[in-house]
Amino acid sequence: MSASAQAHHDGPPADYLSESTVKSWLLTTDHKRVGILYLISVTIFFIAGGVLAGLMRLELMTPRGDVLGSPDTYNRMFTMHGVIMIFFFLVPAIPSVLGNFLLPLMIGARDLAFPKINLLSWYVYMVGGIMGVWILMHGGIDTGWTFYTPFSSMYSNSMVLTAAVAVFITGFSSILTGLNFIVTVHTMRAPGMTWFRMPLFVWSHYATALIMVLATPVLAISIVLVGLEKFFGVGVFDPRLGGDPVLFQHLFWFYSHPAVYIMVLPGFAVISEIIPCFARRPIFGYRFVAFASVAIAIFGFLVWGHHMFVSGQSMYAGAVFSILSFLVAIPSAIKVFNWTATLYKGSLSFDTPMLYALGFMGLFTIGGLTGLMLASLALDVHVHDTYFVVAHFHYIMVGGTVMAYLGGIHFWWPKISGRTYPEIWGKLSALLVFVGFNLTFFPQFLLGYLGMPRRYFEYRPEFQVLNVMSTAGATVLAVGMLMPMIYLGLSLRQPKNAGDNPWGATGLEWQIESPPTTHNFHEPVLVTCEPYLYSPEEAEREYAHAQHVHSA
Repeated sequence: MSASAQAHHDGPPADYLSESTVKSWLLTTDHKRVGILYLISVTIFFIAGGVLAGLMRLELMTPRGDVLGSPDTYNRMFTMHGVIMIFFFLVPAIPSVLGNFLLPLMIGARDLAFPKINLLSWYVYMVGGIMGVWILMHGGIDTGWTFYTPFSSMYSNSMVLTAAVAVFITGFSSILTGLNFIVTVHTMRAPGMTWFRMPLFVWSHYATALIMVLATPVLAISIVLVGLEKFFGVGVFDPRLGGDPVLFQHLFWFYSHPAVYIMVLPGFAVISEIIPCFARRPIFGYRFVAFASVAIAIFGFLVWGHHMFVSGQSMYAGAVFSILSFLVAIPSAIKVFNWTATLYKGSLSFDTPMLYALGFMGLFTIGGLTGLMLASLALDVHVHDTYFVVAHFHYIMVGGTVMAYLGGIHFWWPKISGRTYPEIWGKLSALLVFVGFNLTFFPQFLLGYLGMPRRYFEYRPEFQVLNVMSTAGATVLAVGMLMPMIYLGLSLRQPKNAGDNPWGATGLEWQIESPPTTHNFHEPVLVTCEPYLYSPEEAEREYAHAQHVHSA
């Protein structure tokens, strides 16, 4: 993308990292610094959730519960793992870290539309997060991350309502971030930045923001209703008071299925930037990919009932939700097909971000195809509440969102920090994450199909081999995920050596200094062309040359 965004200055510009006092960070309204605050926060929560997952896998090494001591402790472990990972890591990870940092840069703006609200969203998130940690240190909760009634409202003696309030508060952080993105995209695009000149990263975040703003209030309302019932005896979900417990499932999944796309659509955003850059080709079918993001956001609101095939809803409703769930696969498949077509005859470079992107495509495809299996009524009844569902969910969430998040961090790290990282360690990390992930979760497809239920403290001895494989894979996965924290952290001790555009990418964010200055651009930006102006002719020449060398 060309733009009049070249820097003109008399001396070295002060980048956004130049001021280092605690006050300057805690009171900042710079979207890049807020993104860094989120980066540190979500990393801490990711480590906490990962430790809980490690303890669960350690327990499941043997058929008898002999590590954690009691089923109740195990219940609290997997519940807190789910709550922390979903609400405090997966939902905010890409939008709040990479979205905050990059969205204004990509559209030629100096900041988000509401900088103070952007900072407020981080404080709100931290209040919810600190409450979550406090709950964890005081025994946790045992309901599962879904908080299903009537167990959560009638029988559980753990800190359900406190956890619900923490999630309620964190939801407002999501809403504020989404609102900021929507207004920014509508009002702060640079001259010449038409809708179809926007990077696909921005399209996906726009679609994500719509879901954040429209779906999150439903979760908040559900939590308020649980509180009204528990404290004031208002019959909503409790059958003794005239309520209906299935109503909670409808409300919960009306938010939580679109929330899956809050987590995955930003992953699509990252992959849509990495693939054309490292294939040196324009994205294939730009408009189809852009509209697919919006279509996923719309369809995401129509499929909540496929989580309730065994809840007693009518078979006609089940059939409709099954068909709608198949339909949502179409826009997702469009994206994967178009990324694959972009790779065709490209001049591929297998740098670390590209390895994560390719890993994402493979793992997300497996997760999507097994999602179609779960959308089939008969098969869903067979594997409902088994490890098959756990494996499918993690192929989408970890194989999709976390792979994309790590790919995005590696891709934009030179822009964020101004520094490069050791490429060999990056590639090794990507390989370990990919291998460790498959070794962890693929056996769980088999366990689920064979009938091992999820959330059980003990299991039958014939399932042990697959569980040991899964735990061994989790160990490899943990090593692969810890490595980037170390080498990226150590890279900060080096001088700034990345250059403005180390990947030769075309986005506006690559036309300015690394790291950027506080106000991003030294002059008003004028966008004059489409995004992804990589040369296919050059890519084909390099491809033909590579083929010739290979043949020789």
